[in-house]
Amino acid sequence: MAGTDKRKQSLYFPEEMLKEIQEEANRQDRSLSWVVQQAWKIARDRIKAFPAVNDVTGDEGVDRREEA
Repeated sequence: MAGTDKRKQSLYFPEEMLKEIQEEANRQDRSLSWVVQQAWKIARDRIKAFPAVNDVTGDEGVDRREEA
């Protein structure tokens, strides 16, 4: 992944989680962005292993709009 792409994106975190991330960023003298990026790098394989919503519900291929 190119390190030059600096697109901005708003992310919303629960207040307590944001406080924890900020405390960790302060402890490491890093930015919030850096901490979140490192967390994603560490956790991405585990997160990718989560089943998709359709995998859990068994609704593959069902278009909910047709049921209304």
